[in-house]
Amino acid sequence: MTVLVDDPRWLAHGRLWAHLVSDDNLDELHAFARSHGIPARAFDLDHYDVPEDAVPRLIAGGAQHVSGRELVTRLIASGLRVRGRDRRR
Repeated sequence: MTVLVDDPRWLAHGRLWAHLVSDDNLDELHAFARSHGIPARAFDLDHYDVPEDAVPRLIAGGAQHVSGRELVTRLIASGLRVRGRDRRR
């Protein structure tokens, strides 16, 4: 399994946010997030929203830093991607 994190580019709640995903398995993604202090409430169907200040810690802990485009490409290839239109249901 590879856990991926992209650049923090999304502004919300006065902070920049990045995404944390797995290219293989949600159970392992949850375990990785939990072991690095990312709360369960940060999970959004196929990814965790993580604050900018957590990104260096996640990379040091083994997450692979990738571009947003690569993160989405690999998430789609994994079969774990939840499309926007499916989020609204």
